[in-house]
Amino acid sequence: MDFSAKLDDLQQHAAHAKAAAQAAMLESREQLRQRIDQAKVDGDLAAMDARQQVGEAAANARSNWAQMKADAAAKMDDFEAKMDRRADQRDAKLAARQADGAEADAADAIEFAAWTVDHAWLAVLDAIDTRIYADELAQQGRRK
Repeated sequence: MDFSAKLDDLQQHAAHAKAAAQAAMLESREQLRQRIDQAKVDGDLAAMDARQQVGEAAANARSNWAQMKADAAAKMDDFEAKMDRRADQRDAKLAARQADGAEADAADAIEFAAWTVDHAWLAVLDAIDTRIYADELAQQGRRK
């Protein structure tokens, strides 16, 4: 498996998210709402993909990662519900508390992403080690 390509894709994905966040800081609220709407569409597509992978993983008993992706999709649904409720609020103090909560959620999501990358790295190392071991055993079997 070409882990380098997958890690390159992950790096590009993170760079895109960083650039989008930086650009969003300079946008009007209307532009930001459009960006959020597009992110919701993208998130819905990713959630559908994650749900499909969970079904496949359950059928194939492959791994827990697909379930983690589905859990992340559920968190995205919760995020969307919070955004919808927030639009109905007009109290400045409440809005400030919600902003604090949204910032904390974003910080947690970034921390979770870092944790996920660390664990993906360990999974890659384990996969490489396991493949080397399997190949060594296969070579030993051919010699006998």
